[in-house]
Amino acid sequence: MRSLRILQGLVLVCILLIPVLIFMFLRGFGKNEYDLPIYFQNGVDNPFQECPATDTTQHYIPEFSFVNQEGKSVGRSQMEGKITIVDFFFTSCPSICPIMSKEMERVNDMFRDEDQVQIMSISIDPEYDTPEILKEYADRHNAIPGKWHFLSGPKEETYQLARCGFVIPTIDGNGVPDDFVHTDKFMLIDELGRIRGYYSGTNREDVDLLMLETKVLLHGKK
Repeated sequence: MRSLRILQGLVLVCILLIPVLIFMFLRGFGKNEYDLPIYFQNGVDNPFQECPATDTTQHYIPEFSFVNQEGKSVGRSQMEGKITIVDFFFTSCPSICPIMSKEMERVNDMFRDEDQVQIMSISIDPEYDTPEILKEYADRHNAIPGKWHFLSGPKEETYQLARCGFVIPTIDGNGVPDDFVHTDKFMLIDELGRIRGYYSGTNREDVDLLMLETKVLLHGKK
């Protein structure tokens, strides 16, 4: 009789433990984790020796300082501690730039109240895209001052930054709009200056993904 009671007690304990075990299982194995890649952890390939010699450690965006549409200096130092979304464009671009800028408007609006997220659109035609021209373009695309910077800087430095810093193809059109070549990519840069993603700025679904992954990085900072 006593052994029967002990057996019944053990069965009851097991029944009571089942919800606890299920909870622990779900807690341990049911986490939703979203890990973004970190690009160029072993440095950047430089087969044509276009870029300065680099080591084989993590690649970071190099130092630069350009002028924005308000005439203020903005560059690498302003990226520290913030999430930055970057693209390269030019205001007289007849092809993909208008689409890219409209998509970037969506990004601008999505993070309008988030101080830890900023946008930098860098001109590859700095001889034409003066701060005054960039200001007109920025106003046309509802850019939030201090949030979305339209930048221009010395041409040689701009192209080296594109190719060696952000690791994207860029070709000078020498003032002829149809001869400029640049990528449609938006780049997601984390608060340490590491590249975390490339997204097509002409594809709405890709830009949606960019905004989602920006929120993932933002959540990781808080």
